[in-house]
Amino acid sequence: MAGFAAITLLWPGSPLDRLWVLNPIAYKRLAPLGGKVGILFVLLSAALTAAGIGWFRRRLWGWRLAVAIIAIQVLGDVVNCVRGDLLRGGTGVIIAGALLLFLLQPTIRNTFG
Repeated sequence: MAGFAAITLLWPGSPLDRLWVLNPIAYKRLAPLGGKVGILFVLLSAALTAAGIGWFRRRLWGWRLAVAIIAIQVLGDVVNCVRGDLLRGGTGVIIAGALLLFLLQPTIRNTFG
């Protein structure tokens, strides 16, 4: 999804733009920023791809990157709660928090180099 966002923000007007109907509020906020935010989504997409590769190869750096990404997600969801978006933020905290707790279990951590 980060790659999709990057493509549609960097090259608007493609047939992919129709997919923003799934999240019109995000598009309304991101579209005016265009290329500036598009580059950040390219970087996010690269980080997520790297984490996935490291994860499936069971590398310690892949586990660390996955933990960092999920921890940042939890932090962002907490910020959403503080800003008043309790439904999305709260749901995100529960889901991402549970995933983070899973990742931090010693048995999961020991699976990686």
